[in-house]
Amino acid sequence: MLDLLNDLIWSKLLIVMLIGLGLYFTIASRFVQFRYFSSMFRIFGEAFKRQPGQLSSFQALMLSVAGRVGAGNIAGVSVAIMLGGPGAIFWMWVVALVGMATSYFECSLAQLYKRREPDGTYRGGPAFYIQHGLGQRWLGIVVSILLLVTFGFGFNAVQSFTVASSLHDTFGLPTIVSGLILTGVIGVIIFGGIKRIASMADVLVPIMAFSYIGMALVVIGMNLSEVPATFAMIFKAAFGLEPAFAGGIGAAIMMGVKRGLFSNEAGLGSAPNVAAVAEVKHPAAQGIVQSLSVFIDTLLVCTSTALIILLSGVYQPGSEMAGVVLTQTALAAEVGEWGRVFVSIALLLFVFTTLIYNYYLGENALGFFSQKRGPVVIYRVLVVALVLWGSVQDLGTVFAFADVTMGLLAICNLIALALLFKVGLRLMRDYDAQIKAGVESPVFDPQKFADLDLDPKVWQAPADAPVTHAELGDRVYQR
Repeated sequence: MLDLLNDLIWSKLLIVMLIGLGLYFTIASRFVQFRYFSSMFRIFGEAFKRQPGQLSSFQALMLSVAGRVGAGNIAGVSVAIMLGGPGAIFWMWVVALVGMATSYFECSLAQLYKRREPDGTYRGGPAFYIQHGLGQRWLGIVVSILLLVTFGFGFNAVQSFTVASSLHDTFGLPTIVSGLILTGVIGVIIFGGIKRIASMADVLVPIMAFSYIGMALVVIGMNLSEVPATFAMIFKAAFGLEPAFAGGIGAAIMMGVKRGLFSNEAGLGSAPNVAAVAEVKHPAAQGIVQSLSVFIDTLLVCTSTALIILLSGVYQPGSEMAGVVLTQTALAAEVGEWGRVFVSIALLLFVFTTLIYNYYLGENALGFFSQKRGPVVIYRVLVVALVLWGSVQDLGTVFAFADVTMGLLAICNLIALALLFKVGLRLMRDYDAQIKAGVESPVFDPQKFADLDLDPKVWQAPADAPVTHAELGDRVYQR
């Protein structure tokens, strides 16, 4: 049943929606992800600033990178190569490049429609821009449930399976032992809240991501003469020009799109939940910063894994070796057995932050339709149980379950983004106009968007904002 649903969702609907809408968003926005690519790093410098009690834009970025960079970058890439051939990597790149535009709009909209909680923090995401942007609360509830199931349950099972497999391959540790350890650690941490998670993420994520990229650069340096041929193989296989790889272009596209979405989550509706909680001057600024996380995840980290596997010579079409074991074996072949240990440790750090991130997304989704304490406790128990369950399952089961729920979530979120795209364009043009006028750090003026259902406690008019005739009349009348 899972295989049937996966085939319907991924071979028919999502390939067209992800790439088609991503291209449409890219062209209609005049390639916003490329226009502001250099600005990402300038805005990145401002991202460290935050208000007391709020997450900074940088913390929100690192938290979303922590969620994106995980098992998908190590195990997911190897699965894509084994089932779709090296050409799957090309289609992962395509999904990432157009996905940067998709991520820009979904995170900008999440910022625009976010709500302030009684404790002063923010809450937002797809469910919120669906309810307040489209006026469809029922669809917001559906998306919240899918988000909860996908991240709280499905993705956490994949992450725990990957760690357990890695530690078993490297140290011979029984998978049930790894599962119990992960379960215990996660059970303790999830009671700490988003601020504790963020404080860990903005330290761990840069260290682990750049260490892994550094290791890939070592492998590339050792095989520098083979790099051009490897990239040529990727491009040829992407278009079915390498007969050695079973499945041809169809398998390459499907696995590239599927594993690309699993890895970078652009259009999936996960990053907007984190993007919404940051304190920023203009919603579009957070959209620009968040699109950078897609670039980091796929173009840097996933490509690093792909080059380690393909340059090592370990990969053979038809081999039964897959998942994290393939990546570990490939690195060990290049740098020695300590490389296997390095991947295990890197993966452990990747998955640690990702598990916590996934939990947060699920709890945030739960909070959309229930504020009671009981469901939260039940959810935490189920998360812990699924982490343990995933550690002792097989590769096919955990990925099939996660793919179905991920696909349904992506379809709902992409439909909402398409319907709200005009609002996203208005937001982008307001930001563009201020940049063109010489404003270094654009400020959002809610008066220009008075027709939208925004939270007045979140967005207040700037002190120097012009007064409308209606407001002037009200002030005269009050006097």
